[in-house]
Amino acid sequence: MTRLRVAPTRSNLLNLRRTLELAREGHEILDRKREVLTTELLRMAHDAAILQDNVWAELAEAYRALETARLSMGREHLEWAALSVKETIDVDIRLHSIMGVALPVIEARGAPPETPYGLGGTTVSLDEAAERFRQVLIDIPELSETMTTVWRLARELQKTQRRVNALQYIFIPQYEETIAFIESTLEEREREETFRLKRLKSRGAEPAVGPARHEYEQPYRDISGGKSPIYRDLGGGKPTSRQFG
Repeated sequence: MTRLRVAPTRSNLLNLRRTLELAREGHEILDRKREVLTTELLRMAHDAAILQDNVWAELAEAYRALETARLSMGREHLEWAALSVKETIDVDIRLHSIMGVALPVIEARGAPPETPYGLGGTTVSLDEAAERFRQVLIDIPELSETMTTVWRLARELQKTQRRVNALQYIFIPQYEETIAFIESTLEEREREETFRLKRLKSRGAEPAVGPARHEYEQPYRDISGGKSPIYRDLGGGKPTSRQFG
């Protein structure tokens, strides 16, 4: 894992530790969200599958009865009977939230009349087709609500899973490796500084070893007008005639 390109300083170390803590908290929250979404999705997917099978079966029976009515009544009479239906179902859609996901709630109001056409010139197969389509109209709003909920939960679960994986396998390991690198670098610097201070302290405690050092100041003129140097012995040695020339 490639670490972040930041300077190994204490301020960056503190910032990365705070960021890592937030990343771990975010990973924990997203992981709980993923579990809730998975549980809800499995439950809704099971209900949606059962409801969808029922609606498809009802539609198949309704179209079969409609085809029988068309064969017995004729196409023209069937179309005139269909024009008599003027009422249908009204739906109200409102939203509610599950773990931040907006899900629809569909409420159906009203229903088409049971026998909108006259009994003359119609057959029993048309009555059966009308009854089956009426039941389909009642079930379709619930099926729409369930299927939409399933698709939105699945999409949100997919996004949540990608975020959890990114935090778990990319960002958190990257932060951990960078923090470990900075800590190691700072510890190495502290060891070097401690060693350097010990060396300086040990050098200051050692006695001076070596030949005597002598220092001369600027000459001065005496009363007789001659020049005589001022001699200072720094090493404790005694001047000789050779040192004065």
